[in-house]
Amino acid sequence: MLKQTLAAFATTLSFASAAFAQADFPFALDWKFEGPAAPYFVAIDNGHFEAAGLKVEISAGQGSLDAIPKVATGAFPVGFADINSLIKFLDQNPGAPVTAVMMVYDKPPFAIIGRKSLGVETPKDLEGKVLGAPPPDGAWAQFPAFAIANDLDVASITVEPVGFPTREPMLAEGNVAAITGFSFSSYLNLVRLGVPEEDISTILMADYGLSLYGNAIIANTNFAADNPELITGFLGAVAAGWKDAIADPDTAIASLIERNPAADAELEKRRLELSINANVATDFAMENGMGGIDDARMAKAIEQIAQTYEFQNEPTASLYFTDAYLPDASARMLK
Repeated sequence: MLKQTLAAFATTLSFASAAFAQADFPFALDWKFEGPAAPYFVAIDNGHFEAAGLKVEISAGQGSLDAIPKVATGAFPVGFADINSLIKFLDQNPGAPVTAVMMVYDKPPFAIIGRKSLGVETPKDLEGKVLGAPPPDGAWAQFPAFAIANDLDVASITVEPVGFPTREPMLAEGNVAAITGFSFSSYLNLVRLGVPEEDISTILMADYGLSLYGNAIIANTNFAADNPELITGFLGAVAAGWKDAIADPDTAIASLIERNPAADAELEKRRLELSINANVATDFAMENGMGGIDDARMAKAIEQIAQTYEFQNEPTASLYFTDAYLPDASARMLK
């Protein structure tokens, strides 16, 4: 079905490319307008996109995989998605016109979030427990590799498929002992539901054996090839937006609240700061500028994916990520 969808949209790509270059520049997020989305609105409000000749329109998403088909079909020139899901997508749809062009979550937020009062503080504690996991969740997609890295008896873990809206409420009510999710989202959602912070355990997969990367800016390769200067300008503006948000999170959250007035400003500020400290402003990103990858780490990440996923085609990092559109490192520094 997905291949049919790609084929159906293929004839529209050249028309879409021209439209994007002349009018609005749509950007598909992975999730709702929450704290980690604030830097993109900062890039609008502080004129970074405008300086690059872009009028960016940001659309919310419905999960880490959501933007991939949107960009692959040409409906959006750029999006924000989990690179591990992109790798599998491209293996199943070889030649699809989409690739990652800028790493944002250098350390992915994939996590198991549990409650200490329900007996979950370490990976091994999941054995014999009920784990709530939304099927489209990016963290759930990495769970098999996480289980191997931590020698978990997966047969002893009961996996309960849950929806995104019911995930944290089920944990708050004790109907599951742990859930999969993004660390900064699920943790604060539980706090908002009244779960004491001292009762929440966050098991970050990157701290327990996974070398995987996280979410990246992805681009339609047809559009990028025809408009390389627009993609490079977009990426430079994204880096500038993150730099501004790191320097002044209060103003960044004000930009977010303007688009999502119902959001809790303090809660979203904490969510933004959690994502900055744990996922974006890593030692690697601070030293080299945000956006690039380490080749050896990416090779290991692909090996870990292959532990639980049977590739149909020979996996090569160049199929999934290119730094060809990244601006100079000086334009991507976060301080």
